[in-house]
Amino acid sequence: MPASSVARIRRAVFARHCHPWSAWTRWASTPLILVPIWTRRWAHAVWIALWLTVNPLVFGKPAHHHAWSTRAMLGEELWISQRPRDAAMAVSAAASAAALGALFAARQHRLRPALIAIGVQMALTLVYWQQMVQYLERQSR
Repeated sequence: MPASSVARIRRAVFARHCHPWSAWTRWASTPLILVPIWTRRWAHAVWIALWLTVNPLVFGKPAHHHAWSTRAMLGEELWISQRPRDAAMAVSAAASAAALGALFAARQHRLRPALIAIGVQMALTLVYWQQMVQYLERQSR
């Protein structure tokens, strides 16, 4: 797929995903990724994957770009297209590692470690979002 097509698709997705309801419901849905691992019912994975896939599409474009979460998503879109080697890359990697730890703990039915790890992942996501807001502000100057 040509790069221009990928950029158009990314722009179309982020135009709606930057709606605060999309960003926050997707963030709040993060613990759901543990459910299919914990229950070992892959039908759960299908429903959760479907939700995470359609979430950026079910909300319309926001009326304005004042919301913190909106600016975070717009910053992320810009950051993804430019991929600078910065602190956000490290925070993103740490959040991914925490998510993997949560999945591993869920697989072993270790509830407390799974919940702590997913909580760390969600907290790091908020740190990442703040970095994306700052990135957007720096790029907009």
